[in-house]
Order: sequence, then C-alpha cells, then structure tokens
Amino acid sequence: MGVPLKDIIPSEKITMEELSHKVIAVDAFNAIYQFLANIRQPDGSPLLDSHGRVTSHLKGLLNRNSAFMSMHILPVYVFDGMPDELKADTLRERNTIREGAKEEWEKAVEEGDLEKARTKARESTRITTEEVRSAKNLLRLMGIPVIDAPAEGEAQASYIAARGDAWAAASQDYDVLLFGAPRLIRNLALSGRRKLPRSNMYVDVSIEYIERDKVLSTLGLTRDELIDMALLIGTDYNEGYKGIGPKTALKLIKEHKTFEKAAESKGLRVPENLSKLREMFRSPPVLTDYRLEFKPVDVEGVVSFLVHEHDFTEEGVRNVLEKMSLSSGVRKKDADGRKKKTGIGEHAEGQSRLDTFF
Repeated sequence: MGVPLKDIIPSEKITMEELSHKVIAVDAFNAIYQFLANIRQPDGSPLLDSHGRVTSHLKGLLNRNSAFMSMHILPVYVFDGMPDELKADTLRERNTIREGAKEEWEKAVEEGDLEKARTKARESTRITTEEVRSAKNLLRLMGIPVIDAPAEGEAQASYIAARGDAWAAASQDYDVLLFGAPRLIRNLALSGRRKLPRSNMYVDVSIEYIERDKVLSTLGLTRDELIDMALLIGTDYNEGYKGIGPKTALKLIKEHKTFEKAAESKGLRVPENLSKLREMFRSPPVLTDYRLEFKPVDVEGVVSFLVHEHDFTEEGVRNVLEKMSLSSGVRKKDADGRKKKTGIGEHAEGQSRLDTFF
C-alpha cells in the first residue's frame, strides 16, 4: 500500500495530453491490481474467458495502453521480482485481509447485497502468476517494453526515471519518491469517471503529478530526511510507531533531523535494522543493464491472443487497435510480419530516441 503521505504531499492535476511524447515507467503490479479491482461484473466477479481464466486485466491493459499510445505516451511496464524478507509481515497481513474480504464477498453475493459484494470483491483482489504471464504477453505483442525487476517494481521504475530514461514513474504509492524518482504520476490507470463504493455518487478521478524537488522544498526536507520521516510512520518494510502519522512525523524530523533523535525524543526504541531499512530506499536492488525497446504493434498477434485464446470479440479488438494506429501513427505489422506505417522506432539502452517515435 505504500507510505500514507497524501495529506502532506503537494500535487497538481494534469491531463493525459500533458504527458504526450514522454516515456513513463509504470509499476506494473500496481496498474494490473487497479484493473483487476475495478473491471468487474455487478456482483464483483472478474471478467472470465471460457476456460475460467481472468481477463479483467487484459481488457484494462488493451484499452488504457491504446489510449496512451493514441496520445503519444510511451509506457514501460516494470514487474516485481522477489520481495525482500523485510516485507514478509506486510505480505502476510495483506493476504489475511484479502482472505477475509473474499469470505465477506461470497456471503454478500448469497444475500443479494451486490453493492457490498462488489466492494468486498475489490478488497479481495490478488494477482496470480497466470495473470502476470498473460499481461506480459499482451504488452509485448503491443510492442511495449517489459522489464523484470530483481525486487520491487516501483524501485526499478524509480531508477529508470532517475537515470533519465523515463520522464516519470507511475504508481499509486508515494514510495517512488523515497526510491528517488524525480516525478511521480498517480491515477494513470484509474483516471476517468468512477462510482464511489456503496453509493450512487460518481467522481472524476484525475491524473496527479508530483515533483520530488517541489515536495522536498515544500516540506523543508532532504531526501534522507523524507525517508526517515516515512520510517517513523511505517512502510512496507517496517511497522512504524503507533500514534505517529504524517504530520507528527514531519514535525519530529524537522525538529530533530534524524530518525534516531526523533524516536529518542519520544522515548521510543530505535530498531536494530534501521540502517538496512534506510538502504531499502536509498539503494534498492535494481537492474542496471535494462533495455527499452519499443517495437511495432503485432496486430494479428494481439487478435490471436485476445480473440482465439481469451474470447474477446475480434471486431472490438481490431477497432481499438485501428483507432490507436490512426491517431498515433503507431507502426504495426500485418499478417506476414512486414512493418507498416513508421512512427515507433527502436531504442537501445539509455535515452530513448523520441524524435523517431512521432
């Protein structure tokens, strides 16, 4: 879930058009989770193909990435690797919550409470190995780069952005600021009109833009102090202290400068693994020799995968791909593999050649 910094972080609303011609490193698990949680039947059930395989994430990836590419936004999807042992308690807690939500979902369906069922179904969302595999397959067929991080996907996405190979990292979690991303984009997979849970009200969810340097300047902190502040509150790697939220933690760090001195001022014990906790954000495990290569959209490959393997309608898939190519000039392959329409070029490790894309 990340560090709860929303109440103290300055942000601004932007449009998708303002991200045009920019490479965005997307926290893949974060985005896929949003699709799985939100694209559901009225009773909360996910979309399924005739073999019982979940396809909600595939629908979300197809439509949202088509919208990105139509606006000349270049997404790079970064997938999680093995989580650090420090995250074990957090993962166990999340699984317990999801199992409880699943039981409540099933009970609500039996009782005919569809509003509650949908809410609990969303809370029970988890990502399976099969859903990760199918997501990567679709993204590659669409010509979108896929990177497998050695550990946290958001840490890898932040590294790519910090290195200058992407303009920003996209995630719902503020952790990317701790990991060193110069810019954070939130709600990239969510923007649009959304229904509030257990209500007939709708809200417009806007894309949020957060600039790290502006955050540090506004809060009056260095990046190291921001990390210490987050550790006081609690992260995916540590529990934090009861009763210390964002505003209190900010006040303590501004006054005492370090985690140790802030904790001691409250008579709290400093964890023995504090140095390791800091290093999880300062210098996380990342892949340094990644390659960002945008390829032509394999139209027939996408059609075969979604229509013949997962029961999408061929007309619907082709319409999405055609609208995408017409508005963006995206290069695509026809059935015999020949490239049609120039637009997206190739790009070696390091800086993307944006002039070849448009």
